[in-house]
Amino acid sequence: MQSIQYTVRGVPAELDAELRREARATGKTLNSLVVETLEQAKLPLSTVVHEDLDWFIGALDVEDDFDSALTWLDALPNDAA
Repeated sequence: MQSIQYTVRGVPAELDAELRREARATGKTLNSLVVETLEQAKLPLSTVVHEDLDWFIGALDVEDDFDSALTWLDALPNDAA
């Protein structure tokens, strides 16, 4: 894969310190960490489809739960004077 070289100016000192700290902690070079961070921020998200909660979608009757909650709230004493 062909790579392009960037020069980045105006990096805040706090960001520089955090990137360098993370690079040291993970054993990565500063360059590889910055490239990885840019990739995570800008490349499309994974196309992995999670089907583990498909059974749950639509399983709750939200309308009935909401109506029950409103009925309960309406039954509370009104202390407004």
